[in-house]
Amino acid sequence: MGTELLAPLDLAFWHLESDAHPMHLGALAVFSPDEGRTPGPDALLELLGTRAAAIPRLRMRVRDVLLPVGGAAWSVDKDFDVHRHVMRVEPPGARVADEAAFMAAATGLAGELMEQPLRRGLPPWQMYVIGGAADGPFAVLVKLHHALADGMRAVAIGAGIFDEIASLAGRGRAGAPAVRARTVPPRSWMPGPRQVAGLALGRIEDLGRAFGVGASLVRAGRLDLRGATALSASSSGTRRLATADLDLDAVQRIRRAAGGTSNDVLLAVVAGALRRWMLERGEPLPGADPRALVPVSRRRPGGSAATGNRLSAYLLGLPVSEPDPWERLRAVRGAMDRNKSAGPLRGAGAVAVLADQLPSLAHRFGAPLAGSAARMLFDVLVTSVPLPRSALSLGGCPLRALYPMAPLARGQSLAVALTTYGGKVQVGLVADGKALPDLERLGRCAEDEVAELLALLPVP
Repeated sequence: MGTELLAPLDLAFWHLESDAHPMHLGALAVFSPDEGRTPGPDALLELLGTRAAAIPRLRMRVRDVLLPVGGAAWSVDKDFDVHRHVMRVEPPGARVADEAAFMAAATGLAGELMEQPLRRGLPPWQMYVIGGAADGPFAVLVKLHHALADGMRAVAIGAGIFDEIASLAGRGRAGAPAVRARTVPPRSWMPGPRQVAGLALGRIEDLGRAFGVGASLVRAGRLDLRGATALSASSSGTRRLATADLDLDAVQRIRRAAGGTSNDVLLAVVAGALRRWMLERGEPLPGADPRALVPVSRRRPGGSAATGNRLSAYLLGLPVSEPDPWERLRAVRGAMDRNKSAGPLRGAGAVAVLADQLPSLAHRFGAPLAGSAARMLFDVLVTSVPLPRSALSLGGCPLRALYPMAPLARGQSLAVALTTYGGKVQVGLVADGKALPDLERLGRCAEDEVAELLALLPVP
């Protein structure tokens, strides 16, 4: 069986994890009954297990290696059993047929399941069928360790469970025979003679870039963390999930009127939602605007998805102190234009560039310190995850919504993830359960912010 060394950033995510700060990302996919019927919970569980087992990457586990010192590698789990990873859970108030009641129960349960770290020694992922009773909606919660996948890679892996992608891969729908999973071929980490010169030049360039990022980090680090009190609290190890649905047409109308990108609009919506939420809960606005870390994929279009995490990020001040929604949007657009002009490999947000330059032993022993330092750099993670544009289904039941979920860094209470599907921008909010018990209110504030921006559009 071949092995594949964890890339430096994957290794960093692997060692950043603790019981109170599990480093898995996730998604809650909600499905509507097919013509008022679902295949039934047992059939859904079997279908999901068959398709997950046929995804080669999901058979890989992490194991330590002798060289490089402190390193780890992916290897095929010889004792792989999909039933350890795919389970069914019933939400409180079992057999809830009403969609609103089901969503409330499913998100509450998903928050509890997201608290639990993935078991080490096994392939680091889990899937849960939530509900699935006849004539009612059901959901699938997917948990993938961040060492296994970044956002785009998670989409590529998770897409294999849907009818459309499974059919294209020859796995078919319910009742189709299981296909023996192929092992992942080894990826050599020893360069050949022709690569040495190029690697040396690339190494010098990478070290110079890392030095610049390190200097930016020192300048951007904050020792006084009293600003964003609503977003910082002692970790309780608990998780709470809330969702919001924003009208995509409204977001695009705002973008056409204001210029910039839809992502600029959504970042401004997050800033406005935070301002509304703080004011509604009677909390004073912070003296300094909170900072968002905005991940940026470094994957090339059409490139291979076989490698590990390929991420950088921008730092963005969220203008919660600005009372005017359109001024907030202008401020966000200007800041993001400056970030894009500098590029994703410069500035304090490009912390992943540093991770790529550190030896394996530094990741193993320096991860706790690095995790604690995240609070000095940013207050909230805001990430966008792309989805296929085509309609998706599972067992013939159409996908109604998919809410992505991001992990929480140490010292932080909130992560915001967004994706677009079915004419909606779907927002997944993950928070420390004790620090932000009113997380649902923040979701409503995001919806209110879009409505106000839309109402303020100039009349043609």
